[in-house]
Amino acid sequence: MRGLGDLESAIMDRLWSYRRPASVRDVLEDLRRDREIAYTTVMTVMDKLHTKGLLRRRQVGRAYVYETVASKEAYTAELMRAALSSGGNQAATLVHFLERLTPEESQALEAALRVYPPGGHA
Repeated sequence: MRGLGDLESAIMDRLWSYRRPASVRDVLEDLRRDREIAYTTVMTVMDKLHTKGLLRRRQVGRAYVYETVASKEAYTAELMRAALSSGGNQAATLVHFLERLTPEESQALEAALRVYPPGGHA
């Protein structure tokens, strides 16, 4: 699993923030607050995100409305898992990761482990 490109990330961030289905036009108008961008560019990227399995869509009239398949947190967790599985020695990779945690990240990890203890299964 690869990370997202800049425009893919911008589109996904907006769709995650909406928490509802949105059209290409909805996303386009939102993106145009920060940059000049063409409708066809947004449409193409959203179609690619659909093909990658990150968005689902349904037709409403002549257009599609899109929504995210998973939460931002679930997507990020999958990226982390994929990186860990491709990083060689998993124990060493985890040690390096833990060494770099900020105090806030360390507290978040401790809180997560209380909710989902080691050895637990999803």
